[in-house]
Amino acid sequence: AMELYNTPSRQLDKFIQEELQPDSAFLEQLSRAVHTICEFLRETCFAGTPPPQPRVLKIIKGGSAGKGTALRNTSDADLVIFLSCFENYEDQEKNRTGIIHEIRKRLLQCQQQEDFEVEFEVNRWPNPRVLSFQLRSRSLPQSVDFDVLPAYDALHHLVQGYRTDPKVYVQLFKQCTRGGEFSTCFTELQRDFVIERPTKVKSLIRLVKHWYKKVSGTLPPQYALELLAIYAWEHGSGDTKFSMAEAFRTVLDLLQRYRHLCIYWTVNYDFKDVELSCYLSRQLSKSRPVILDPADPTNVVGAGSRWDLVAEEAEICCRQQCCLYSDGRPVQPW
Repeated sequence: AMELYNTPSRQLDKFIQEELQPDSAFLEQLSRAVHTICEFLRETCFAGTPPPQPRVLKIIKGGSAGKGTALRNTSDADLVIFLSCFENYEDQEKNRTGIIHEIRKRLLQCQQQEDFEVEFEVNRWPNPRVLSFQLRSRSLPQSVDFDVLPAYDALHHLVQGYRTDPKVYVQLFKQCTRGGEFSTCFTELQRDFVIERPTKVKSLIRLVKHWYKKVSGTLPPQYALELLAIYAWEHGSGDTKFSMAEAFRTVLDLLQRYRHLCIYWTVNYDFKDVELSCYLSRQLSKSRPVILDPADPTNVVGAGSRWDLVAEEAEICCRQQCCLYSDGRPVQPW
């Protein structure tokens, strides 16, 4: 992030465009890789399994690539694969290991037919929730890292433009012992929440994520920073043409005041249902910072992380070129 700290505040848009935005060739390559794996999962993966054969209901591209906020040269793709063999959250938890083993086995078989090369990450968990591997193929200039996550289709009724039935969430918090345990089930809502934002807001997210890579430690997940950037924009500006320096400065300001943050949205759930309302009130009264995942109310994003480390770096950043006007005055947050 050193080059960021030496970038004048008025040149932040240029910096994002030249340094952080993926170019079209790269995106095209990523989408080819995703297509290869999706086709494998849909057509090949479960074709030989004994009945009842798992059906692939849908595959959703999550993560930065799915949300349109990927940084240049970070070629990773999260694929959430919704399967007919999971009839509830409990099924997902109990049976995902078997599914992950099956996908792994089949990928290796495809490799022997020389369709592509895969290299798996070692998984030390007894009940892994994700299969991580690197895909190499003759048609790709560089390798792509994949995370494939099997999930229960909790939103099977999801139709664009319709609100999620509160019952879905009531059932979720009754069955979910660890917050965010089943966030994968709500990947579509997480993705839509970010993807619908104006292009410039996605640029702000890229800038914040690039800066954040500078900090090390047990940090909040990137998703927390994405949500903070959206919150800063919604409450500070809401305009599609805004000053990038002011927006960035606002996010840094929020990070320094992390002990007071209580942020939530009511796009997918709200307080109208009595049971859900009680649950949400309990979530929002937890110790700060509370950033509630707009897609999954059990998920307090970044709970238990070292926000203090991020706050320290935010304070340092506010004194750098990228947060000062050309006459040396500090850029003011919204």
